[in-house]
Amino acid sequence: MAGNNGRYAPMQRYAQIIGWGKALPDRIVTNHDLEKIVDTSDEWIRTRTGIQQRRIAVDPNETTATLATRAARAALEVADVPASKLDLIICSTSSPEHLFPSTGSLVQDALGATSAGAFDLSAACSGFVYGLSLGKGMIATGQADNVMVIGSETLSRIVDWSDRDTCVLFGDGAGAVLLQASPVPGGVLSAVLGSDGSGGDLLIVPAGGSRQPATLETVASGQHFAKMDGRAVFRFATRIMAEATRQALEKANLSIDDVDLIIPHQANERIIQSSMKKLGLPPEKIFMNLQYYGNTSTASIPIALTEAIEQNRLKPNDNLVMVGFGAGLTWAATAIKWATPGVREAPRWRSGQRSAEYGLARMRSRFLQFSRKVEGSLITEEGEAWSAVLSKRITAWRQSQVETQEEE
Repeated sequence: MAGNNGRYAPMQRYAQIIGWGKALPDRIVTNHDLEKIVDTSDEWIRTRTGIQQRRIAVDPNETTATLATRAARAALEVADVPASKLDLIICSTSSPEHLFPSTGSLVQDALGATSAGAFDLSAACSGFVYGLSLGKGMIATGQADNVMVIGSETLSRIVDWSDRDTCVLFGDGAGAVLLQASPVPGGVLSAVLGSDGSGGDLLIVPAGGSRQPATLETVASGQHFAKMDGRAVFRFATRIMAEATRQALEKANLSIDDVDLIIPHQANERIIQSSMKKLGLPPEKIFMNLQYYGNTSTASIPIALTEAIEQNRLKPNDNLVMVGFGAGLTWAATAIKWATPGVREAPRWRSGQRSAEYGLARMRSRFLQFSRKVEGSLITEEGEAWSAVLSKRITAWRQSQVETQEEE
């Protein structure tokens, strides 16, 4: 379209979800299993949360990064896009591998996404929707064509398994979506992001950061475990989930009646039901799977989205809302015009090709690690040799100065 100056205006770019995937640990821990380790019961947990079981990463080699990598690979497979085409990887997590490097960078390396930038996003359970908003912005402004947004958690490793108020709630898992630039109107239409740091102490891991570095005392007192004021978080969540949903719809010029499906953060069945009742949405428009996975924090929405697609709950032109809340306190909602068909079959040979590419990515990573060690060793040897030469020259210079002084 030509502008007033006679030049053609750039084509508008939309961020469409073209790939999705999830990854879950194999180990299932039921409410009855928890009855054996804490003072609780299946009935108590189900009536207060709706949770029946959760997945727990018991294998030390199964981590936030490995789950995130599996989910991202699944999303790339659905989209039939190679990792080399990724421009950016956003990994939302509250249980990262390390303070640094970012878990996103580890995922980038494991995928072999050599052209992608990567970073972690910390907004607790709201983080995945935050990531979608950032990814949309990168695509809309032409800074990226393919953005992988991941939510991944191993919360079981920061939960106090003697505290029944928290250990019954959380589970491990990862979900991912691939956003791609498209000229087709739709995709991520709007986003509402919010924060109220005055409630930061309501859901917190007190120690392990720069304010309270790890000490024998912080470990002994359990300050590295998640602490939560459940009642206060419940009141906040039931109010903010409805408000954020309305705001996201308003920004997208949609109404509650236009919504075909809403995927809320899978934290607590009572929170979801109370929030959706305020919106007047019927149960058939609300997707829930928390009974199987518990609260997987920032991973809950992309895991639920993947399962909703697998169950044919979304079709092209449907209006979808995803809304979450979490520690911070944070909240986020997004309205999406769905444009992608459901599960698609990729050619069988493509699976073998991807496996080979990921194998090459592992080899490349190990080669680079080895090369750095060799390079470092050579530099050290050269440095030691140069130090010896320099030491001899300094000694000779000092000796010459002494001799000169003696002559004078």
